[in-house]
Parts: sequence; C-alpha cells; structure tokens
Amino acid sequence: MRIVDTHCHLIYRDRLSYPWLSRVPPLQRDFTLAEYLPQARAAGITDILHMEVDVAEADLEAEARFAAGLGQGVIGTIAGCRPEAAGFAAFAERVGAIPGVKGFRRILHTQPDDLSRAPIFAENIRRLSGTGLTFDICVFPHQHQIAIDLVRACPDVQFVLDHCGNPKLKGDDLAVWRAGITAAAALPNLACKFSGIVTNAPSGGWTLDHLRPAAEHIIASFGWNRVVWGSDWPVLTLNGDLGGWLAAARALLADASADEQAAVFGGNALRIYRLG
Repeated sequence: MRIVDTHCHLIYRDRLSYPWLSRVPPLQRDFTLAEYLPQARAAGITDILHMEVDVAEADLEAEARFAAGLGQGVIGTIAGCRPEAAGFAAFAERVGAIPGVKGFRRILHTQPDDLSRAPIFAENIRRLSGTGLTFDICVFPHQHQIAIDLVRACPDVQFVLDHCGNPKLKGDDLAVWRAGITAAAALPNLACKFSGIVTNAPSGGWTLDHLRPAAEHIIASFGWNRVVWGSDWPVLTLNGDLGGWLAAARALLADASADEQAAVFGGNALRIYRLG
C-alpha cells in the first residue's frame, strides 16, 4: 500500500526565513529531509507532499522552488501564498507553473478573521479554477464558518481542510467542532486531512481513545474518498513521533476494508493533489 504523507514541513534556516519559529522554541532548529526520511521509511511512508512552512513573505516563491526540487520521494509541494494581495494573480501563475507545485495554502488560524473575508481573497482563490491546483485551509473550530464560506464561494476549486479542523482533544466540548465538520463536509469540493490531532491531544499521555472522536467523525462526515492522511511533522514532535502517529492512525482505521484504508493513506492524495 502506498502511504502518502500529505503534510510534511521541512525547515532549512540557512536558505529561508521562518519568523514564527521564535515563538515555538522546540521547533527553532533545522528539520531536514535527511532527518525525516529514515523515520518515514521505517514507518512505511512511500511518498511525500511538502507543505509550506509559513516562511517570510519575501521567501514564498523561493520555498516553493526549493521544495519542488528536493526529490528523494518528495513528489510535490504546496506553496505558501497571499490571496489577500493584489499581486496574487501573477504570483499564482508563476509559482503554479513550477513543476511539482500542486496547490497553495494561506495560514488562516493565526491571522485576523477579516483577512479571508475580504472580497479580494475569494476572488483570487477563484483564479485557481480549471488549473487543478488545490487550496489548503487551516482554521480553528470557531472559524469553521470562515472556511465554509470560502469553499462555497469558490465551487470550482478543490479545497483541503487541514488537521481534521483542529478539534481540541483535551476534554473540551467537541460540539462546535462536530457541527462545523458536519456542515463543511456537505460541500463537495472540500476534502479533510487526517492530521494534526496528536498536537491537539493531551500532552505526553494521549491514547487511541483521545484521538478516536476525531477519526470517527471525519470519516462519518467526509466518507472514505475525501480524507487524506498527513503527519504534520515536525510540529507533530511537540507531542509525539512520526512512527507512533502513523501506527495510531492505522489502528484507528483497522476495521476499514483494505480498499478504504488504501484510499485514506494514499489513493485519495494521489487523486486530489494530482500526484500521479
């Protein structure tokens, strides 16, 4: 079975600038492909989709070009972008033409909610229509409506909701998250990424039972053909490790058929992100 990691961040501080790392000291170092690959191969990961790492705006294109040329199992990259900017059209055309670029992402959960509500944001995302390029969304549960409105405004663009919509799996009430996921899943041009939930689980002591509510609800809502697996490495290392998270994900889906498991862990990613 092919296992595609659809959410691998790589950090090379000698090449690119990452302003946010100063706020997360455990991640303020290089996390390179040379470090990731042995862990990935040992776990059974066969293919890698690099996810942009919120580099400084001046480095967005440089990051996309660098990641697209890594090889060694990296079969595509999702580029960072600024859809709120007037120059997005030219940027998207130029970066979208780089071999290996499969889509775009703009971090939203750390930005003011009004950023993506401005008309220019949806107008620019609609420019991806017909290109086959995707758009990843990362929001918190209280921002699910923002994501829903954006996806609905761009019906011809394929979106992917990162990290199961970020449920807080530390004993918090999941009602708002559940309602948001149910509503989001009604949009046919939105898929969901089975990732990020280890970070949102109890620190240093999570079990499968902590993760199970997220896994069960996203599968029930999105079905087996609109869910893709991702590691969120190295953010994952704040509360787990690569092999442990993949083993947990496989255990959570152990009762699914072989075809259903193959879809979530690889097949859906190959189709949705056009990885070939």
